[in-house]
Amino acid sequence: MATQTITRRQAWILAARPKTLPAALSPVIVGSAFAFADGGFDWLPALAAALGALLLQILSNFANDYSDFFRGADTPDRLGPVRVTSAGLIRPEEMRRGIVVVIALAVLVGLYLIWVGGWPILAIGVAGILAALAYTGGPFPFGYYGLGEAFVFLFFGVAAVCGTYYVQTLTLTLPVVLASFAVGALVTAILVVNNYRDIETDRRAGKRTLAVRLGRRGTQLEYVILLTFAYVMVLVLWLLLDAGAWVLLALLTLPLAVQLVRTLTAAVDGPTLNRTLAGTARLALLFSLLFAAGIVLG
Repeated sequence: MATQTITRRQAWILAARPKTLPAALSPVIVGSAFAFADGGFDWLPALAAALGALLLQILSNFANDYSDFFRGADTPDRLGPVRVTSAGLIRPEEMRRGIVVVIALAVLVGLYLIWVGGWPILAIGVAGILAALAYTGGPFPFGYYGLGEAFVFLFFGVAAVCGTYYVQTLTLTLPVVLASFAVGALVTAILVVNNYRDIETDRRAGKRTLAVRLGRRGTQLEYVILLTFAYVMVLVLWLLLDAGAWVLLALLTLPLAVQLVRTLTAAVDGPTLNRTLAGTARLALLFSLLFAAGIVLG
């Protein structure tokens, strides 16, 4: 899509990076499935958790678009989709206002979740918003220092699954925590593909992501380890914690995972890697849906 043909509405949709949004729902689906299996499912907190997860993902995408523009990371030769601030589709001051609006909406949702879940949800919410802003912004943009994967794993995996379960049951269990590790690994793999695609442009811009530090072969190995870890967690829940054989439904996504690994290890062009990124997001969602179904059935 040529930038000159992109409408204002399309520009804001691009800024939200819709291909990354389904993965934001993955932890909510799994956390809610555990709540249902344990007799504590409550649709209103579950819905609020889903909305909060989506808003946090959009906030992170907006803030990343805005901060990378000022740090010079989004150069014309990058292989990824159009970044709207760098492309001039949305002015920086407009993006700032967009960030404020998303934060305000997240706070509104968060107030309800805090009313339900108390101070633990307050702590998670405040930390999540600050981390989304600090990923590529502020005095220490940790995404520029190889810490992006830790942020995604903690907030879009562990905190999101456990927080979703907690606001419905007001408790936490070991199976939920272990399941959050599996979801976190797959969601983190999405970022790994993104950073793998941008290795060369990030290196030139001084953005020292983990992919830049590890190189192509090391990042490929990181991707394989994350996907493998997710499936190992499923086996742990089945073998050691008696979660029931139904959780093995998640293993039906293995062929897709193998296909994605093969594509990543062979591809260097932008369009293929963009499809691999979208495919990894799809894997995280399908895995979570089947995993959740197994949890409920088991």
